[in-house]
Amino acid sequence: MAFKPVSEVYYDPYAVGIERDPYPVYRRLREESPLYYNEEYDFYALSRYEDVERGLVDSTTYSSSRGGILELIKADIEIPPATLIFEDPPFHTVHRRLLSKVFTPKRMNVLESRVREYCIQALDSVDGSGRFDFVADLGRQMPMRVIGMLLGIPTEGQEAVRDEADAHVQTEPGKPREFVEGNLANGEIFADYLDWRAAHPSDDLMSELLKSEFEDENGTVRQLTRQEVMTYVSVIAGAGNETTCRLIGWAGKVLADHPDQRRQLAEEPSRIPNAVEELLRFEPPAHHTARYITCDVELYGQNVARGNVMTFLNGSANRDDRRFPDGDNFDIRRPMGPHLGFGYGIHYCLGAALARLEGRVALEEVLKRFRDWDVDYDNIKMASTAIVRGWGALPTFVG
Repeated sequence: MAFKPVSEVYYDPYAVGIERDPYPVYRRLREESPLYYNEEYDFYALSRYEDVERGLVDSTTYSSSRGGILELIKADIEIPPATLIFEDPPFHTVHRRLLSKVFTPKRMNVLESRVREYCIQALDSVDGSGRFDFVADLGRQMPMRVIGMLLGIPTEGQEAVRDEADAHVQTEPGKPREFVEGNLANGEIFADYLDWRAAHPSDDLMSELLKSEFEDENGTVRQLTRQEVMTYVSVIAGAGNETTCRLIGWAGKVLADHPDQRRQLAEEPSRIPNAVEELLRFEPPAHHTARYITCDVELYGQNVARGNVMTFLNGSANRDDRRFPDGDNFDIRRPMGPHLGFGYGIHYCLGAALARLEGRVALEEVLKRFRDWDVDYDNIKMASTAIVRGWGALPTFVG
């Protein structure tokens, strides 16, 4: 019989109360139950930084091939080919190498002027109103324009692409998402765009993917199939919109809670890049990453059997005092080492350089206009998704 640890701590990834503020539970998990088992949903969890970091690099023991979300792994459905985030080597190695040529820090930094332009446009639309929603007015606008421009989606089609991506991660509060065959994003919304780009190539990611040649896992030199390109584009569009939107929302909330540090950033903009890193540590958009256990593994003196699901709690690891002293405190002056805000190992976020750029520019432009703001607590709303944690609405009063 597989080991099932007994713990007085209760962690439920779907509980609305815990989701709103999971950090007290995380702290108890790290101290009292570093190997945790949830009987109701039948999964294990690791919460300490060292354990999460070690697990995320071990793709042999902890497989991504059945998905990276607890409900998806439990559903045991076929993952569409070229779904990069749900692959193991050698497939993942081949597909990531192909995309890594596009998402380089050097190439992303060239985009800064466009990112700033989109931020300014978004902020101009609310200037003088006395109110500003970090999510609706900026988080759902600027990243959408940036990723749409990168992919080659016309301006008039970008909102539909964003809304389609959002729809595939939305969940009902307090309930697991139901995964069945065929309800994973397959990129069909991009079919017409791809056909157009095949006939009219341009300087964008879709055109580049359509023409790229690579050596696949069988040693065959070929181009991506049409379905593979659609899946790639779907994954990129979803990741490029959702996580950066949540980062911007958290920037608004956390800096409202720490007005002295907010004023310091306005006075010393050179500290903004480090503040973005601290935001990603303190309130990472992605809090948990699930993996299928491929072989028996011993943890804390106990055997966890093959076939179980392990959830790595990145959000907890980022607050672990063993790695980040006084980890529950936000500090823009914190000497920043590696955090798990973008994951770790072979699935480290390919768009990390772009997200950092967008977060930095967004804060620079917001702080130029609004030195002070207060959250409108009567109208804020948490987003409910299967993948990331953050605000669905964060209206503020700006001065």
